[in-house]
Amino acid sequence: MKHIRLNSISLKNHSHCDEAWLQSVIAEDPSILGLGDLILKDRERRHANAGRLDLLLQDVNSYERYEVEIQLGASDESHLVRTIEYWDIERRRYPQYEHTAVIVAEDITSRFLNVISLFNGFIPIVALQLSTIETTEGLGLIFTKVVDTVRLGFVNEDEETAETTDRSYWQARATEESLQVADTIFEIARELTPTAEPSYNKQYIGFRVNNKACNFAVCKPQKRALRLELKLPESLELDERLETTGLNVLDYDKRRGHYCLSIRKQGFDEQRGLIKELMEIALRHRNG
Repeated sequence: MKHIRLNSISLKNHSHCDEAWLQSVIAEDPSILGLGDLILKDRERRHANAGRLDLLLQDVNSYERYEVEIQLGASDESHLVRTIEYWDIERRRYPQYEHTAVIVAEDITSRFLNVISLFNGFIPIVALQLSTIETTEGLGLIFTKVVDTVRLGFVNEDEETAETTDRSYWQARATEESLQVADTIFEIARELTPTAEPSYNKQYIGFRVNNKACNFAVCKPQKRALRLELKLPESLELDERLETTGLNVLDYDKRRGHYCLSIRKQGFDEQRGLIKELMEIALRHRNG
């Protein structure tokens, strides 16, 4: 197989293709960024007293929006500040969406990466480094993710620090009926992975698989029903499906990434198949 030497160039020094050209290419096909199935919501979006956001993108299958700022050449502090400022304006204006700041630059230095790392976990930031390959047919663009978003965990997300209890604690706190629903959830979990067992804690009842915390689902027995939290990414397809079922969907916890269901013993048999399916999806998502 013959090796072909690729000619890598900088758009900053290109005579014809500038930042506006790059914006147009991304706007025409946002999927080239490698962030999912995205569509263009706006370009050069004006913000009062703050300038213009290069690109606003949205995932077609979820409520995720991306505030994208482009810089040819090396990224710098002002680029980062602008990106975070636009991200903050958009998330305040449209809180119903999950927002991620995206920095695109041809050169993202190690010093700049260190600065971004100070924010990540508190501000969702993605940094993409652009490489441009010149061929006889035109220019090829490669976007490499050098920084990905970091979501800070919670105690019930596979942590060993939760204060343990036993079943009697929940018998006093909830009702026998809601605990019976929880027992059925545990049975379903064992059907999915035979080594699953309940893990009783003061805040919730989680799961252990192979004697390790594995909280793809969390049970919170209450007086009148069981609150079941399923660790699943939010999607419009799943939302539409749940709306057509008899399941009582309380909400979607965007910070923790949980669908929250309220389940009663009455009518559970009719819902069991769907609940098992959702738990199986959550387990696959948890295991990657």
